[in-house]
Amino acid sequence: MKEVKLIIVGFGNIGRRFAEVLEAKKGFISRKYGLGFSVVAIAEKNGSLVNEKGLDLKKALKVQLARNPCWTGRKSLDVIKSVEADIMLELTPGDIRSGEPGLSHIMRALEAGKDVVTSNKSPIALKFREIMEYARKKGCEVRYEATVGGAIPIINLYRNTLQVNEVRNVYGILNGTTNFILSKMSEESVDFDIALKEAQELGLAESDASYDVDGVDTAVKLVILANSLMGRNISFKDVKVSGIREVNSETLDLAKKHGSEIRLIGDVAAMEVSPRLIPKNHPLNISGALNAVLIETDVAGDIILVGVGAGPRETSSSLMSDVLDLGVRKR
Repeated sequence: MKEVKLIIVGFGNIGRRFAEVLEAKKGFISRKYGLGFSVVAIAEKNGSLVNEKGLDLKKALKVQLARNPCWTGRKSLDVIKSVEADIMLELTPGDIRSGEPGLSHIMRALEAGKDVVTSNKSPIALKFREIMEYARKKGCEVRYEATVGGAIPIINLYRNTLQVNEVRNVYGILNGTTNFILSKMSEESVDFDIALKEAQELGLAESDASYDVDGVDTAVKLVILANSLMGRNISFKDVKVSGIREVNSETLDLAKKHGSEIRLIGDVAAMEVSPRLIPKNHPLNISGALNAVLIETDVAGDIILVGVGAGPRETSSSLMSDVLDLGVRKR
């Protein structure tokens, strides 16, 4: 059985859920793919757990990392460089202004000859071309399905199934928080602040939800889709961004009178994120915290994908798809 060694950098909600899924599915993966995965390091910026024979994930999940008796002061960049592994998972939170610390983690892993799987949107949105060119130079791969759409297989669908197609446009609902808020406002006639508070209470929005409601998260995902599916070379600053703060009961009522709902839409062709009128019978008119993406192609026609666009466990599905594919390719 082929053994694939992993380093997990960032052990917050996504990192922990990935470790749980990996532990729960190890028997299934072994039987179906003939692969065994071992996590040889879990790293944070201020320290790490390292065991090159493989960490006990169950034990690592039971207690806080810094309270684990095997916790060391080795920093993430040192671990990425010096610990032998096949794949580095970069699962830290992103900073859209700098891409750090994820950008440095990704470049260090590639420098060390390690493949990369990431859920961190910011480095991929800011430095897509540079990262991919450096990966090719080092003979490595960078996979990033989990950066867009949670569990929805958008990027890998294109990579594995739609290769002959020219993608003419990608647009849709790319942020579940804003979709929940707009749905709540429309369906229950509540104002923005009340809908936002409920989203926060349900864990769908952070205490500072500006990244979502101001359209930044959608714009970052739009950039990734434009560069990876359509061969563009754009960055966040190239996108015109409007959020949903100005949407109120009057605009929602007016939309209903015209047989439509208002949804926050990211549109690659228009290079724009903005609230738009969506007809009630349109496939992008979905409620709740779901995402919906329409891919316009020249051969396959229009492809519509709907699913859970966020959540640590759902994101783990996309992370596992990338990790498994890399493991199988290198078997």
